[in-house]
Amino acid sequence: MVQIKDLLPAEAASAGAPFNGPHMDNSADWTSGYVVEVDYTHGYYRELSPVLIDFTLLVAGFEPPARGSGRYLELGMGQGLSANIHAAAVEGECVGVDFNPSHAANAMQLAQASGSGARFFDDSFAQFAGRDMGEFDYITLHGVWSWVSEENRDVLVDIIRHKVKVGGAVYISYNSLPGWASAMPLRHLLTLHGKLGRAGADGIVSSIDHAIEFGRKVAEVGARYYAATPGAKDRLDAIADQNRRYLAHEYFNLDWLPMYFSEINQRLSSAKLHFTASANLLDHVPGINTTAEQSALLAGVAHPVLRETVRDYILNQQFRKDLFTRGARRLADLDRQERLNDALVALTTPAADIAFDITAGLGALTLKQDIYGPLIESLSARDYAPKRLGDLAEDPSLKRIGGASLLEAVTVLVGAGHAHPAQPGAAVEKATPACARLNEHLVRRARVSEDVGFLASPVIGGGLQVSRFEQLFLLSRLGGADKPEQWAQFAWDVLQRQNQVLIKDGKPLAAPQDNLDELTRQATALEQRRLPLLRALRVA
Repeated sequence: MVQIKDLLPAEAASAGAPFNGPHMDNSADWTSGYVVEVDYTHGYYRELSPVLIDFTLLVAGFEPPARGSGRYLELGMGQGLSANIHAAAVEGECVGVDFNPSHAANAMQLAQASGSGARFFDDSFAQFAGRDMGEFDYITLHGVWSWVSEENRDVLVDIIRHKVKVGGAVYISYNSLPGWASAMPLRHLLTLHGKLGRAGADGIVSSIDHAIEFGRKVAEVGARYYAATPGAKDRLDAIADQNRRYLAHEYFNLDWLPMYFSEINQRLSSAKLHFTASANLLDHVPGINTTAEQSALLAGVAHPVLRETVRDYILNQQFRKDLFTRGARRLADLDRQERLNDALVALTTPAADIAFDITAGLGALTLKQDIYGPLIESLSARDYAPKRLGDLAEDPSLKRIGGASLLEAVTVLVGAGHAHPAQPGAAVEKATPACARLNEHLVRRARVSEDVGFLASPVIGGGLQVSRFEQLFLLSRLGGADKPEQWAQFAWDVLQRQNQVLIKDGKPLAAPQDNLDELTRQATALEQRRLPLLRALRVA
């Protein structure tokens, strides 16, 4: 793994900086106990894409929202990267809300750069509920449900009730039970230490470090909780390796509550929503998540809420991604098949880089070479141009697979992140200018920051992971350089001006030539492996 090392010490955090976490009295504080001392990560979450939501609903047999000039709302948008990528890449109107003003400011800056017209607000949910914003075809909430107060959850349900259209879709992801049950005492210990055990008001990052260290000390003295809870110590070790900004929001808010699926379903039912499908496409593939005996048990459970709950007990998953709809019509088999035949799909991983191993409910699985090999070859044909599913079914190399098995294989590739549903040509042309402007802004920003690791693709209507170094190489290309050696030199010049060097295999590369050689290697790999795909997806 290659990272960046800053050779100059970072400026120390301001002494006495407030920690808006669980140890403070926030009764008169606009934060309401939510961490704001550090900003949330600049993550991109592809399940929020209207294009992927539509495809998932089709796979599940339901009619997607009528998109076209549809409207999209993201509640608790964080830094707004997902919302801005979707605003640029998908036709329609995008609105986002996050009560942290620095998050809203970042989102507004991205929207201004792309010219998408997206609107963002730093309202509380209660304030936003009072705005006359009309109705939306898509409403998304990523994780925020688990991190806010009960009062705010009531407000979120009220917003959804009044602002989702009939036929509209709601994506909600949340920490789930029983998967989180064994780890809840660990979280309680860490946050309690953050509240009561800190030596001084030295900031949340330091508080997290001290809490983790204390959690390890409790384990080392033979605490029976760790002995009686398989995986608790491993979880603590994993937490220690995670991004502190993520941990601050995931673990150290005043409010934090995993829920059973049945509780979520009950709350959203009051907003006239109906659970429609898992937003995780791998959940739609039989045989990769449950054993034959487990599948037979689930098949015998008639009530869908009980069936989903039993499935959660079988899988013990800690995070659910669900799609609810308001009156979505179940499609007849022929209607569904015709719509799927017209659906487009494109690879998002270079064909040579696709591993034939995936991880699903049953653990690590190996994909069948005789099915996935020809499918990947067909999807990479014609310089990675998107392929219509109906045409793939007629491809001589794939015809023997059969329609149902082919759809399953495509679903696996999309679910595993190696492919993505694509947009029609007219939609791609409309989205290309805004995506190009947003991407140019982001690659220029990569000169001074590695916060954003994604760029927008008008072809798939979503984001594609692109590292900071790759973004710098693309920025060099925008300036007219056409050789990997030139891209590497440009990137090295950027790093040198900031007194930074690469870290490879855990060690800083001290010699300038070693840094340049490593960057040249990466630039050559980009040219030979990823660039054709980035061009096809109109990212480069």
